Amino acid sequence: MAAAFSEYLGATPVVRVVQLARYSAKNGLELPLLAGVMFDGATGSCADHTAEGILRLAAADGALQKGQPVVEAGYGSFSLALALACRRLGHPLTLVMPATVAAERQQLLRGLGAAVATTNPLYGRDGQLRLAQELAQEQQGYFLDQFDNEYNVEFHKRITGPALLQALGGKLDIAVIGVGSAGTVTGVGEYLKGWAGNVKIVAVEPHECSVLSGGFAGKHRIPGLGAGFRPGNYNPYIVDEIVRVPSTEAERTAGQLLLCEGIPAGAASGAVACAALQLALQPENACKRIAALLPTRQEL
Repeated sequence: MAAAFSEYLGATPVVRVVQLARYSAKNGLELPLLAGVMFDGATGSCADHTAEGILRLAAADGALQKGQPVVEAGYGSFSLALALACRRLGHPLTLVMPATVAAERQQLLRGLGAAVATTNPLYGRDGQLRLAQELAQEQQGYFLDQFDNEYNVEFHKRITGPALLQALGGKLDIAVIGVGSAGTVTGVGEYLKGWAGNVKIVAVEPHECSVLSGGFAGKHRIPGLGAGFRPGNYNPYIVDEIVRVPSTEAERTAGQLLLCEGIPAGAASGAVACAALQLALQPENACKRIAALLPTRQEL
């Protein structure tokens, strides 16, 4: 009997490692860059695995009860993935977002089973968090808060990190990871630092929104990276270097990945690959094994 599509998605690997041979050769590299592709799921981002992983870890730890409501502040790819995960696992979901979010986006999230609560955009993220916390208390629910959630980090430490290292045969010199909620860079970074020896962890953020490296929060065109604040998940002590990538370069590199490798990379994936290339072109890294974790797929 054929399996359900949701079962297929659950069976897809958290990360698939491929060589970027043509992209590397086009840009003058002798040793090909490696890419950890993380967007095989329904929403086209690594959030598919992360959202369900957080819920399952929270449930296993007793922090989330069977059928308990879940509340989150957000409307991006993680919210889409969370709506699907909550629907599969039987948790009512309420998403809090600014009233200015496009009606089509709100309708999409409602269509996936989420209730939508809106806030005055003048109150910013603080206003969203306050309402989300109030709703969680009223509903006796679980406030997930992906940017400050120990299970986000734990999922990547337990699952993504080991999967990446296994796929690489235990050999890696530099891991290049974009920072959105910071669960991936912290979880994978902590795992690699503990189990793979002297691996260098490089974080990637938008040049226009370079809060982690001491810059200012600003608008950019790299969905999934650059939240505009330092997430509670972020562990600066395992990050060896931060690379800033402009939105234009992220988009250009995403196009190169599609044309050279057939990888439908989103801008966040383009930013990470661009940063990996910059590192590989440095003379001291010429013979090093560099892996770029690609978190998002392009919408064609």
